[in-house]
Amino acid sequence: MPTTRAPHPVDVLVVGGGAAGLAAAMSLGRSRRTVRVVDAGEPRNATSPHAHNLLTRDGTPPAELLATAREEVARYGVELVTGRVVAARAVGTGTVGPGEPAFEVDTADGVTHRARRLVVTTGMRDELPDVPGLPARWGRDALHCPYCHGWEVRDRALAVLATGPRAVHLALLVRQLSADVTLLPNGAFQPGTDEWADLAAREVRVVPGRVTGVRVEQDALTGLVLADGQVVPCDAVFVGSRAVLDGTVVDGLGLATTALEMLGEDVGRAVTVDPTGATSVPGVWAAGNVTGPQHALPSSIAAGSLAGAHVNASLVAADVAAARA
Repeated sequence: MPTTRAPHPVDVLVVGGGAAGLAAAMSLGRSRRTVRVVDAGEPRNATSPHAHNLLTRDGTPPAELLATAREEVARYGVELVTGRVVAARAVGTGTVGPGEPAFEVDTADGVTHRARRLVVTTGMRDELPDVPGLPARWGRDALHCPYCHGWEVRDRALAVLATGPRAVHLALLVRQLSADVTLLPNGAFQPGTDEWADLAAREVRVVPGRVTGVRVEQDALTGLVLADGQVVPCDAVFVGSRAVLDGTVVDGLGLATTALEMLGEDVGRAVTVDPTGATSVPGVWAAGNVTGPQHALPSSIAAGSLAGAHVNASLVAADVAAARA
């Protein structure tokens, strides 16, 4: 496809229009920066019916939150573009502003966007165990976060599907929500002596065997099917997913990443940032789930807002230097 340039370069291009990206865009728009947000429309929480742990908006559907946020940032002149990024690169200094780092981002429609700064908020994808039927339940009754979804399934029959040794920690968190909790190691690990003792102390059942499917009745999870045909009844299952980054922007720009490990289990990788959200590449910041899967909506919003403020400060410093030159 032929490539064309967007009508004008901007101060800041935000790649990813979820909570972190829109929060960064708001900080920058309110600072009178020219900002363009490019988003593919695939938020991590798209399958969740409601968002929780968000003060003043608890229980709001994620799509409604995004629509409201987009309306709010647009009031400050932020340009919102729907598009899938297919390439990103640094193009040296001086092509956008005097002596400035410059970046180009290509979208699948053949447009090249140019900016003085980038904010990467492309999130992550949840990699699930290879269990047929599980992805279709994700965000509904196959869940990853007790803090995001636990209250809604309190006092129900709950299962924890292990992907490794962190499952014991997850099972003990889930036990706070219900007295009916079953841990399924699923061949991913075996609890140690102390872990067995912890699980027994909290009366968490442990059922061996490989999970080969889910049982769904009237569009609701009712159990997990084992290889021997046994069905472990449950109303919801918690799964510790693995964080998978979209490498298009991260690897295209050469951003440093950190391998993530929790209790001896590989849980993916994340973009390495300093406390302001700055990455290893000058002129590029990152925020939200791209910097770690632990971020829920409140912390993603906070990280995006903070990154936006620091991006603006870097541009102020550059503008002063250019004016004095």
